[in-house]
Amino acid sequence: MLKKILLALTLALVVLVGTGTCFAGDPPKPDPAGTSIGTAADVVNATSGAPTAEDMDKYKDSEPLATKLADTVGHNRVSINMTWTLVCGFLVMFMQVGFALCETGFTRAKNASHTMAMNIMVYGIGMLGFWLCGFALQMGGGGGAATLGGGTQLNSEFVISLFGVDFGLWGTKGFFLVGDAYDATIFTMFLFQMVFMDTAATIPTGALAERWRFKSFCFYGLMMSALIYPLYANWVWGGGWLSQLGANFHLGHGVVDFAGSSVVHMTGGFAALAGVIVLGPRIGKFRADGTPNAIPGHHIPMAVTGCLILAFGWFGFNTGSTLAGSDLRIGVIATNTMLASGAGATSAMLYMWFRYGTPDLSMAANGLLAGLVAITAPCAFVNAPAAVLIGLIAGLLLCMSVLFVEGKLKLDDPVGAISVHGVNGAWGLLSLGLFADGTYGDKLNGVEGTVKGLFYGDASQFFAQCIGVGVNIVFVFAAFYLYFKIFDKIVKMRVAPEVEAEGLDSEVGVMAYPEFSINKTHR
Repeated sequence: MLKKILLALTLALVVLVGTGTCFAGDPPKPDPAGTSIGTAADVVNATSGAPTAEDMDKYKDSEPLATKLADTVGHNRVSINMTWTLVCGFLVMFMQVGFALCETGFTRAKNASHTMAMNIMVYGIGMLGFWLCGFALQMGGGGGAATLGGGTQLNSEFVISLFGVDFGLWGTKGFFLVGDAYDATIFTMFLFQMVFMDTAATIPTGALAERWRFKSFCFYGLMMSALIYPLYANWVWGGGWLSQLGANFHLGHGVVDFAGSSVVHMTGGFAALAGVIVLGPRIGKFRADGTPNAIPGHHIPMAVTGCLILAFGWFGFNTGSTLAGSDLRIGVIATNTMLASGAGATSAMLYMWFRYGTPDLSMAANGLLAGLVAITAPCAFVNAPAAVLIGLIAGLLLCMSVLFVEGKLKLDDPVGAISVHGVNGAWGLLSLGLFADGTYGDKLNGVEGTVKGLFYGDASQFFAQCIGVGVNIVFVFAAFYLYFKIFDKIVKMRVAPEVEAEGLDSEVGVMAYPEFSINKTHR
């Protein structure tokens, strides 16, 4: 009997300790923003008291101890933030591997080298275009980054005045990274912003694969990196007019896109939509009656591996957008990112399972990406249940959009880029306007208070997000549709039918699978 009582008491004690109810005093409070984490006691060998006489004597012939300590702490904080931003930038660059594997796996073997070539050269061509003028147009008037310790030389924005309000359109400093732009902070910003641009530029390479001339792709890479992407990015991230809708017109905090649901993914998705319309479907994609004919990818394990690499790199994509390893909200951002991706994959799988009787692996893999795209804008501003809901809806939107784009619009998108990035990029921006819970974002875009969505009392933030979606669709789609139409008249965008039938690897001079006969139709 005594043993049973002791066991019961022991179990009760474990429960009480686990729930924190057996100790006197106030229970610990959650700190979702991490603002209370880290004090003087967390500095090695530091105390919170005044410096000792010995300390004062040691520094009597130099600058005051407090000043020196403050300078050291400040320098270390910026160093941490800069290192964090660079490492996250490296992770985002690694996403290029994921895109290459994903797009190549979802397309046919006879085009594998061509698809890989676009994925490696969009990095090189896009980087040079962004260095020439894209970065300056995007960030030249943004004023730098306080978390990185400077960059205030980027202080020149081209503006027009309407209704007594300045509308910033593009930056005018930072071209070629020379002069005032030869600065450690600005170079760090360039690297981080470049890999984001590269992600947007890569998206259409999958949607237009298997019939896009390599020469046409090269010119597109310059157009995206040097002009169209930087303009919209400036309006949201570079201090441009969309970011100032809150300060100028009291619409929340203006358009808020934490890591790029619209700036990166919508831009890439609607550029892809314009290109797919102009380029037309692959030979054999649609039957005579207009119904779609499935053209399976040649290597699904490769595609799934690419999707998982993208999910890994996305942790840098989203958490790195704090530009601060010292911003402890990064833990919330990372977890929200993970939750949304899993929810997107699950809902996409279940949708296909219930509708067609079997789970569709390729759709589940794209559902993973859809959840990531959708959470990219709101990841810093929502709680965990909202992140899961955003991901679940993203997976469903993906499936319905893919079926609509192919079945109703009769458009051929081999990898589902329009649905993954375009549709769910829009959903991501809108979801922030719905679910932002007011925990984070004080003074963002010059507006006092934290970011709150419609369900937390700020309908104006949702309205601002709607404007952001509308502007992206109108500007990006119209600009690229016009560009593709004009370019197609000058230099044909599409390969000749016989080249398409044989495979586009001949365009880049290397066959991915040379052991395959060029006449094998299964490729």
